[in-house]
Amino acid sequence: MHKDIVNKGVGAMSMDVKKNSGHEITRKEELNSGDYLIEVRAPLVAAKFMPGNFVIFLLHEKGERVPMSVQKVEGDRITVFFKKLGKTSRELDSWHVGDCINSVVGPLGNAIELKKYGNVVFASDLVCGHAENYAAVKGLKGAGNHVISMQSFPTKDDVYPRKELSTMADEYFLTTADGSQGIKGHYTDVLKGLLDENKVDMVFAGGDIPSLGKLSELTKRYNVRTMVTLRQIMIDGTGMCGACRVFIDGEMKLTCIDGPMFDGHKVNFEEVIARLGMFKEEESVAMEDYNSRGVCHERK
Repeated sequence: MHKDIVNKGVGAMSMDVKKNSGHEITRKEELNSGDYLIEVRAPLVAAKFMPGNFVIFLLHEKGERVPMSVQKVEGDRITVFFKKLGKTSRELDSWHVGDCINSVVGPLGNAIELKKYGNVVFASDLVCGHAENYAAVKGLKGAGNHVISMQSFPTKDDVYPRKELSTMADEYFLTTADGSQGIKGHYTDVLKGLLDENKVDMVFAGGDIPSLGKLSELTKRYNVRTMVTLRQIMIDGTGMCGACRVFIDGEMKLTCIDGPMFDGHKVNFEEVIARLGMFKEEESVAMEDYNSRGVCHERK
């Protein structure tokens, strides 16, 4: 069963109220030109979070509900990584330390089964996957595994959080598409080498969905169990709306309550990718509207 704990602050319509209610932003920093980090106070989430869980952010009462992976928990604070992609992520990028997020809902979803697998890989190539990478490596090492962390980026200027992951993991591999740092290529190239040498017992991965599909095809050939995070569009995150449905071995599942991690060898990736593109037009309209106003009306 998933845990559904709601940390809800008071809705705020002015900067004075934002600085005194809700979930305070305690740290914010750029990770690269497109991604940034937010640390926020969410004591109930922090007390219950396990690797594999996710949270939903609601910036203000008229905002959208955005599911996000958690990188780590420190005291009563959680850290998440955002990509400047849609309206909400760009709006949050204009917020500052001391501002307060209306609601942080979680932990949601099912945690990773933390047990001894042997040689375990966690691979990531996009923002949420990189957050999951850190949380999973820490949890899997604590369960007695030899943990191999892999990250892929376009160039050396995009890389993060290399120092934290390379220090925590037993082995760490960094790849860049242009070869400007680490190994040239993608994590699937490195993983294939380890699979050829029979050095992998279990694979976890998060990030770009087409990459997860290729990863799953690769590990299936070697009969190595693989769990991947599916980031479908969600509305409520509690299984009521059905928007985040996926098909696993022909059976419909809901990402928010049955996932977010599924057996990669059983995922219908074609259907997953098709559903991810369903609301591109609406997302574009929302972004244009936000840009035309310059700033969200709740922060005027």
